[in-house]
Order: sequence, then C-alpha cells, then structure tokens
Amino acid sequence: MKVLEAKSISKSFHDPITIQVLKDINFSINKGEFVSVIGKSGCGKSTLLYILSTMDTDYTGDLLLNGVSMKNKKEEELARVRNEEIGFVFQFHYLLNEFSVLKNVMLPGMKLGKYSEKEIEHRAYEKLKILGIENEALKMPNQLSGGQKQRVAIARSLINDPLIIMGDEPTGNLDKKNSEIVFEIFNNIALTLNQSLLIVTHDNDFANRTHRIIEMEDGRIIKM
Repeated sequence: MKVLEAKSISKSFHDPITIQVLKDINFSINKGEFVSVIGKSGCGKSTLLYILSTMDTDYTGDLLLNGVSMKNKKEEELARVRNEEIGFVFQFHYLLNEFSVLKNVMLPGMKLGKYSEKEIEHRAYEKLKILGIENEALKMPNQLSGGQKQRVAIARSLINDPLIIMGDEPTGNLDKKNSEIVFEIFNNIALTLNQSLLIVTHDNDFANRTHRIIEMEDGRIIKM
C-alpha cells in the first residue's frame, strides 16, 4: 500500500529571478518502508520535505497521502493532516521546557482531540516504553541528555499513529552512539509497528542501512 506519492513535483523560487529548486520529482513510499533522502547541502532535500509534509503548497505536480491529493486543500484541512497523519522529528527536539516529558508527548494527541486525556496519557506511556524511556516520563526536558530528548521527540511523533514519520536530520545533533540508538529505534518501529519513515540525512552510514535511498542533486533525483 502506498502511503505517499510524489508525482512530477517541481518548485521554483522567484526572488527576484526565477530559480528552479525541484525538477520533476517522482517516487512513492509503501507502508512500513524506511526511506532516506541524501544529497549535498542545497540539493533541494529540505525543500522537498517541506512540500511532502504539506507545509509548502507552492509547487506544481501532485502529492498524494494515502491516495488522497493534497492539492487545493484549505489550510485548516492541511493542518489536520499534519497533526493526524504525519509525525515530525527534527534536528532539534523542540520540546517545551515548561511541560514534563509525558505532557510533551501528549500535546499532539490533545490537539487532535480524538481520545480522552486519560487515553492519550496511556498511549504516551506506551510510546515512551517502546523507546525505553518510560522511567523519564515525569522529568522535565532539561533533566534529560540530548539522546533522551530526541527519543522523547520520536515518541511525540508517534502519538497519533501517523501514516508516515518525516525526519529532517534527526541525528544531525547527536554523537555516534546516540545516532546509532536513533537509527535502531526507527528501524524497530518500521519493523514492529509497520511504520513508514522518510528521513532526510547527511549521515551516509545511517542512509546505507535504510530500506531505500533516494539520492538528490541539483533539485533532481539522480539515484533511487
């Protein structure tokens, strides 16, 4: 089953001259597939991720999530898609220091409002358990190490059981040991939860162990 399809996606910036940053991008991701996107800085991979995550709607071509086109959807509908169907993990964890680890993980679930607070709390504990940090649930983010914070961010990305998790350099800020832990977590959730993942990375060791690598250069896919 295809969870995401990019069909002939192209994008240009017009400031003040027109520069094409993405050229005819075509690929799809299946359920449970762990895919990485690599390429030199400036090749367009972050721009592509913004489009695939529905944050940037100024492009030509089409983006399908679960078979549904994201073109011409209203902003509130896209906001719902982002909260419910896409989990995000960034280079920086973006945890809110005024909330406990547990509350941070619960936030997207509370925003979605699909389950009771008690149920969301239960689900948050389950996700923290999968990542081996349920004992840190009541701590504040500033009491955690960098690697632990990133694991909390991954738990948060899983809370609404998204269609796909998208990561922008999720190991970019971590040392080798913690990068390894994060890779294993992603690999594990692809296998055990049948979770689809699309991860933009500079780390070739990381990319080489994913199911599939999409390599970009100058706004195009040159190898897949």
